[in-house]
Amino acid sequence: MASLIDELIDTLNREDEEYNRLIALSREKTPIIVKGDLEGLAAVTDKEQSVVSVIQKLEKDRMSSMKDIAEVTNRSEEELKLTDLIELMKGRPEEQKKLREVHDRLQQTMKTMTSVNEQNRTLLQNSLDMVQFEMQLLQSMRQAPETADYGKDAYSTGTIMGSGTKRFDAKQ
Repeated sequence: MASLIDELIDTLNREDEEYNRLIALSREKTPIIVKGDLEGLAAVTDKEQSVVSVIQKLEKDRMSSMKDIAEVTNRSEEELKLTDLIELMKGRPEEQKKLREVHDRLQQTMKTMTSVNEQNRTLLQNSLDMVQFEMQLLQSMRQAPETADYGKDAYSTGTIMGSGTKRFDAKQ
């Protein structure tokens, strides 16, 4: 079982490293979002996708290790959580300490990731709101009402409010 625990600890450490790479990319994305640089955003998103692929593989490895540990400890893999495993390792304080450290580090990493992603989500939402506002403003300018601007023959000239350069003719 010691090798299974070591394998799990190794996988969790590698996951933490990859999540930290993802956090760095998310932080790199923040000024790009502020600038509205779509090409830069696409480039960072591509880099993120490759990191996510590595994380998905590591997650499969972690689940496989947890399944093997659950079988050895005669527990259900659905019930066996990392915190439970830490408690089970009371008889092996060194392994218990390593598991607890990587667990705590991963928790902190996830909190940081959540915070950075929430900041980026808010910035993106603000950008979308601004674009929507500008589009509505442009649309409302195009749909301004016609004015009662009549020519000499008493027909409406059909000018849009504010679009003509006609002035009041005092000679009439």
